[in-house]
Amino acid sequence: MRVPLSWLREYVDLPATETGRDVQAKLIGVGLEVETVEQIGAGLKGPLVVGQVLTIEELEGFKKPIRFCTVDVGMANGTGKPQEIVCGARNFAVGDHVVVVLPGAVLPGDFAIAARKTYGKTSHGMICSGDELGMGDWGSPRTESGGGSHGIIVLPPGHETGTDAIELLELVDEVLDIAVTPDRGYALSIRGVARETATAYGLPLSDPALLDVPAPNAHGYPVKIADPQGCDRFTARTVTGLDPEARTPVWLQRRLQKAGMRPVSLAVDITNYVMLELGQPLHAYDRTRIDGPIGVRRAEQGEKFTTLDGVARVLDAEDLVITDNRGPIGLAGVMGGANTEIADAAVDPETGRVQGTTDVVIEAAHFDALSISRTARRHKLPSEASKRFERGVDPEAASAAAQRTADLLVLLAGGTAEAGVTEIIAPSAPRSISMPADHPDRVAGVKYGRETVVRRLQQVGCDVYGQDELVVTVPSWRPDLAYPNDLAEEVIRLEGYENLPSTLPRPPAGRGLTDRQRLHRRVGRALAGAGFVEALNYPFIGQAVLDQLGLPADDARRLTVKLANPLSDEEPALRTTLLPGLLAALRRNAGRGSHDLALFETGLVFRPTGDEHPAARLPVDRRPTDEEIAGINATLPRQPRRVAVVLAGAREQAGWWGKGRPADWADAVEAARTVAAEAGVELTVRGDRHEPWHPGRCAALYVTVDGAEVLAGHAGELHPRVIKALHLPERTCAMELELDVLEQGRIVLVAPRISSFPVATQDVALVVPADVPAADVEAALREGAGELLESLRLFDVFTGEQIGEGNKSLAYALRFRATDRTLTVDEATAARDAAVALAAERTGAVLRGA
Repeated sequence: MRVPLSWLREYVDLPATETGRDVQAKLIGVGLEVETVEQIGAGLKGPLVVGQVLTIEELEGFKKPIRFCTVDVGMANGTGKPQEIVCGARNFAVGDHVVVVLPGAVLPGDFAIAARKTYGKTSHGMICSGDELGMGDWGSPRTESGGGSHGIIVLPPGHETGTDAIELLELVDEVLDIAVTPDRGYALSIRGVARETATAYGLPLSDPALLDVPAPNAHGYPVKIADPQGCDRFTARTVTGLDPEARTPVWLQRRLQKAGMRPVSLAVDITNYVMLELGQPLHAYDRTRIDGPIGVRRAEQGEKFTTLDGVARVLDAEDLVITDNRGPIGLAGVMGGANTEIADAAVDPETGRVQGTTDVVIEAAHFDALSISRTARRHKLPSEASKRFERGVDPEAASAAAQRTADLLVLLAGGTAEAGVTEIIAPSAPRSISMPADHPDRVAGVKYGRETVVRRLQQVGCDVYGQDELVVTVPSWRPDLAYPNDLAEEVIRLEGYENLPSTLPRPPAGRGLTDRQRLHRRVGRALAGAGFVEALNYPFIGQAVLDQLGLPADDARRLTVKLANPLSDEEPALRTTLLPGLLAALRRNAGRGSHDLALFETGLVFRPTGDEHPAARLPVDRRPTDEEIAGINATLPRQPRRVAVVLAGAREQAGWWGKGRPADWADAVEAARTVAAEAGVELTVRGDRHEPWHPGRCAALYVTVDGAEVLAGHAGELHPRVIKALHLPERTCAMELELDVLEQGRIVLVAPRISSFPVATQDVALVVPADVPAADVEAALREGAGELLESLRLFDVFTGEQIGEGNKSLAYALRFRATDRTLTVDEATAARDAAVALAAERTGAVLRGA
């Protein structure tokens, strides 16, 4: 919100010596985020005056059109004679009033003006455009002269030549730029900022909304509201007999420009001005283009409507629309329709008369904040109106805003306000909050006292009753005040956050990281050491990516936690798997030229059970009880901590040392083993079919917990259909493990006994059916070999005609060692034979070559 200091002074009688920086410091002290103070017109020096164009001579023989003009500047040049000026712009004519800068002046950017010879003439000054004066676009050029919004400033008639243009155009000012947080919607108006300024300085507020408003009657424009929850208040006023040639006065244009809005036309500029002043969005309809009563209803699914920006939009059933007998004429609280747009003044070629909108209907309504927010996001149509409605607009200001708009149209456009006043209000009671008088004291840890609490709440706009137990009636412009803690926050911020004492917490000694936190850090370090790069992603997903992953309809990962206020409608839920974010990061990096990628992420996923219930509000003046904490935890979905990796491209680079090697499913499994080693558990790997992995290259990863195998995750190569749908590099691999399961399977490590006796090595090659997992063969060999087996390693896998179709050969190296003696060949051979025998019994293995 941009707030000109000159406009702010109209409602708060600030000391003349107060600068924008001083006001900024005061507003920051009461909690508003004033980011910058813009110095408008810094370095500007006159003479800069109003002039009237007397003659225009077209100079020929140059590459671009050049005009030699004489301009009456009154006595501003000291002689009263016309000023001779060379100008290249063409959007002005003889008789127009323009802004002239005379020699000796300095324009913004330290641009000094002096008489100089150019195009064969001497130019004594310059006719100015808005850009040259630091004003930006000027909203009322002579369109019939071919000028645009960046042309020469053509002033409305009635300004005396020689008048100081610096004062007329308010070229010197200070503008506060305020970042308004979602709970401070009232600060999106001069009225709201003025109230905070008055409170900060301890000065009275001249409330611009305190107007004499006529009572509603039966003679106003007819309005029908079909959805009172979406629109609980609607005020309509009619103004007739507007002068279509009336132009927006300079002062109003300048205030709009300083506030960051572009002047358009008088009627539109007035509605924007009142919105900035009071915070109430308004809309003006051309009454001659409305067919029948105005209505408010929900749109029909698929209904079509063209907004003021010329875009044809397909409406959703949740959209709130303004209608007449033909259908929608406005997207409520967001943007009006092209079919009832205020018409610009234009000359009728047949009659020669100026035509344009002469009768308008003013809409000042209050719409449901959530509905407007969702509509604006759904149609990607943020507007100044929707920005205010979604943060909360004062419903009581609607009638005052409509009256203020009607008054300005009568004053500036020569119209007549009809006596009819339409006002439809849904019944509602004032919002009251009960609060102990010492509640702010207990929240802040500071003794404020009842008198201070009551005074500060009254400054906010509350009505306060009671002694020890206060009953606080919240003002209509503060929908964010709903609980005693909100009222306590108001007292604390107005008393000054800087006045709160700083107290360091005293944590009990001996507490460090939990086992879960240590595992999380160790896993991250281990994966980074293995060549993976950590990628942190947003925890949001949509159904589209779950479809792209090929998850079945009954997959538990499709049951998601929906966000009440998502950042994007395309990702409205919390993730149930880490893979979507990691795969999106991999795709993004691959698209930018990084082809050899190995990424990992650790974080929470959110798996609802269906038994969750709404959470209770916890107190802030004491520590919650164990029962209250347990109740809060019961409202949350299950949030297991997981780790995931994705790989694509080369895993080992080629170079002078030899050939490279692409990443494959085995690297994903090895990453899982790396994680398991940090957790102190051993993984059992078995083939599996699980989306989104390739059915023939997917491994299920198991951990033994209390003697039973528990599924911890999966690893392998992604399915080709998934790779195509997500536009990933070919043969992309991935792994995902649940760290909480690994932690459950952790065993107490026992230091190995070091034997001083030599090792005996025996190699075996076993032929098994191709569908037998190597993990099953390995388990049988370990059990059969007994206590003498020190280690076992699979060093070769062979398939070919020599061992028969449908078979594979697994070659293992077995290391035997005793702790108390040197093993004989017979002992080592006996242990090997026992291992082979058990493997043959369990898996059908045959000793190769036997």
